[in-house]
Amino acid sequence: MSGRHAGPVTSSRTSTPLRYGWTTGACATAATTAAYTALLTGSFPDPVEIVLPKGQRPAFALAREALKDRVGLDDREALDDRVGLDNRVGLDNRVGLDDRVAFAGVVKDAGDDPDVTHGALVGATVRPAPAGAGVVFRAGPGVGTVTKPGLPLPVGEPAINPVPREMIRGAVAEVAGRYGGTGDVFVEISVERGEELARRTWNPRLGILGGLSILGTTGIVVPYSCSAWIDSIRRGIDVARAAGHRHVAACTGSTSERVATELYGLPDDALLDMGDFAGAVLKYLRRHPVPRLTVAGGIGKLAKLANGHLDLHSGRSQVDFQALGELVAGAGGDAALVAGVRGANTALDALRQCQAAGLPLGDLVAAGARNTALEVLRGSEVTVDVVVIDRAGTIVGRTT
Repeated sequence: MSGRHAGPVTSSRTSTPLRYGWTTGACATAATTAAYTALLTGSFPDPVEIVLPKGQRPAFALAREALKDRVGLDDREALDDRVGLDNRVGLDNRVGLDDRVAFAGVVKDAGDDPDVTHGALVGATVRPAPAGAGVVFRAGPGVGTVTKPGLPLPVGEPAINPVPREMIRGAVAEVAGRYGGTGDVFVEISVERGEELARRTWNPRLGILGGLSILGTTGIVVPYSCSAWIDSIRRGIDVARAAGHRHVAACTGSTSERVATELYGLPDDALLDMGDFAGAVLKYLRRHPVPRLTVAGGIGKLAKLANGHLDLHSGRSQVDFQALGELVAGAGGDAALVAGVRGANTALDALRQCQAAGLPLGDLVAAGARNTALEVLRGSEVTVDVVVIDRAGTIVGRTT
C-alpha cells in the first residue's frame, strides 16, 4: 500500500474521518520513478517519493519490483512473471536497443473512496528509448487505448491522461538529472485486472478499449467526491460532440437509459450515465452545447431536480413533499389529495395517489425538471425534454 496519506476528510453522514487516497496517475508516477531509478542505479528506492501537481511529496511502498540487465535477471524476482513484462507488450528485440528493463508496481490505495481500482496493482515497465525520443508512453496489460475522437488524447494513444503524463515526464526528468540519465525511455503502464475492471467504468462507451484510463489532476482521491464519475460525464459529452451527435440523453440509471434508447434510438455514445450528477451534465453542456438534451430518470430523483437540486444523491438532497403538494394544488388537486401527497412516504407513493385521482404528477415533475435544466443552461443553444419513469421503467410523465 502507499505510504503517507494526504489527510482525512470528514463524512457529512457519520462525522467519521475518511482517508484520502491516491489516483492511478500518482501510482503510475511512483512506479515509473522507482523503475527508472533502478534502471540507472541497479537499486529500487522503497518507499519512493514523488511530487504532486500542487507540491505535496507523498511516499509509496513498492509491492513488486524486477530488474533485468545485460548480465541477467535480478535474483529477487522472476521478471517474466511480473505484470506487463513479456513479449505480448513489446518487450522483444524489435526495440533494437539493449536488454535493460525495470519494472515496479504500486498497489492503488483509494483511501475510503469506493473506487473500482482500489487495491489494483499499478505497474510501470521502463526501458531505454532512442536518443531524443523523450518519454514514449505505451499501454500495457490493463490500460486502454483511445479509439474515438473527442477525448483529450489522440486516437491510438494509450489512455494515460495529460496530467499523469506530465507527472511521469517530470519524474523521469528528475531521476535523469539526479543519476545522469538521458530521459529517453519507453514507459509502459499496466494495471493488474484492468481490462476486467474497465467493464465497470465508462471506458467502453467512451471508446477506450482494452483496459482502464490512468487518471488524476491532483494525484489525490478525495473520498466520495466522485470526481472520476464527473470527469467521465464530461468526456462522454466530448465524445458525443466529436461524433457529431445532435441529441444526447442524460440518464439516472440503467432502466432510464433503456427507456431513452427505446424512445429515441440513440447510439451508445450519445447516452450519458448521469447518475446523481445532474449539475455536472448541465453545467458542462452550457459550455459545450449539444442541440438537444433528454433527461430521463425516476420520479424521485427528477422531483428533486424539479425543486432545484442539482445533486440528486439521497444523502445530499431529499424529495420535498411540501413542494410536490404545491404542484398538485396548482394543478387543481383537491385538499385531500394535496394532504396525501404532502404526507407521502416516497415520490412513488405520491405518484400512485395522483394516478388514482387522475392528476398527472409525472408530467408536472417533468415540467419542473425541465425548467431547472433550462435555468442552468441559460444562454446556450440546447433544447431540453424530460422523461419520468417509475421503478418498472414505465413512462409516467414527459415534456414535449
